[in-house]
Amino acid sequence: MKTEITIREAVDSDLPVLLKYEQGVVKAERPFDPTIKDADVTYYDLGALMENPRAILLVACDGDKIVATGYALEKPARHYLDHETFAYLGFMYTDPDYRGMGINGKIVSGLKDWCTTSGLTEIRLHVYSENEPAIRAYEKVGFKRHMIEMRLRIES
Repeated sequence: MKTEITIREAVDSDLPVLLKYEQGVVKAERPFDPTIKDADVTYYDLGALMENPRAILLVACDGDKIVATGYALEKPARHYLDHETFAYLGFMYTDPDYRGMGINGKIVSGLKDWCTTSGLTEIRLHVYSENEPAIRAYEKVGFKRHMIEMRLRIES
């Protein structure tokens, strides 16, 4: 394992690794969310994200090996907010062998740079309330807890 991590935009040839990491996200989130289907699921249209001029998909690399991912996607804000659009961050994944090394922070920094260049001033993301390691990582790079989504399953 090298220590020189580089950040770059994802390219089509990265898709096999990105699809594998997407399943890593699903696997990591299943314990926090009993509503995720108990079957093969996908969350993202990675090809569309890479083609979207109002999105960026970044990868962190250790040499040629992709070790982390993350995207920013411009979305419309609710009409009553003080901003018209915002950047939504998703697909925040780091290979387990590379966690705790600040790589997620480097991805977030790259995404923030893209947001600034794109004229976006608000960045949001979702994280499960019980996923304390992820919450700490996001707070470390400046995010603040904002709202808790609640749910109720009605059994018939």
